[in-house]
Amino acid sequence: MIVLAYAFAAFVATFIGGSFALRFRDKLHLILGFSAGAVAGVALFDLLPEAIGLSTPYHAPQTIALFIAFGLFGYLILDRFILLHTHDDETHVEHTHAARGAFGALTLSLHSFLDGVAIGVGFQASSAVGLIVTAAVLTHDFSDGINTVNLVLRNHGSWKVASRWLFVDALAPVVGAASTLLFEIPSSDIGLVLAVFVGSFLYLSASDLIPESHHRHPRMLTTVLTLAGAGVLYLVVQLAA
Repeated sequence: MIVLAYAFAAFVATFIGGSFALRFRDKLHLILGFSAGAVAGVALFDLLPEAIGLSTPYHAPQTIALFIAFGLFGYLILDRFILLHTHDDETHVEHTHAARGAFGALTLSLHSFLDGVAIGVGFQASSAVGLIVTAAVLTHDFSDGINTVNLVLRNHGSWKVASRWLFVDALAPVVGAASTLLFEIPSSDIGLVLAVFVGSFLYLSASDLIPESHHRHPRMLTTVLTLAGAGVLYLVVQLAA
């Protein structure tokens, strides 16, 4: 049940992100810049070593690399062609409508469901991995809360509609984490599952958080914070080892 407790933290993070969407919009790029480095740091400094360590007794290095590629390119396909998760430009607001905003919010909710699955799988690997993955998910779900509200509002949706979608998006990681309580991944395969999340987290950092943090903001400061986020995660992982 501890998995659900940490998934509830993702619920709270999503709601906080949505609440900050307008009130602190001019400062959000700094938070997102740090989050981008933190998510990439989790993939490189925690999940990748764990995936290699758990998989080496059972699988060749080429297989581990292949599953990392599955995570990265699989999420690329999901993002571009199935979920249609795009960063809407305000100059194109006139060409959008409420249905598009609702569909965009739905795709972010599906995205958050997978974040919850990542938490559950992380705890199946070990408590330490689960906690680190949860930290990465919290930073990412914070931005998802922001994006959910913005997508609805930019597509002529009301605050009432945006609040409903924010609740759905916030609940999604809890449902995703709960689903992992119904099954257990064999020890021979859990490293490969973590490898998939390595690729997924790298994609999320590079395609979602970094562009969003740099969008129409000073690149030097956001870049410094992105590097700081990665550095902090490196130190956290080293201290937890």
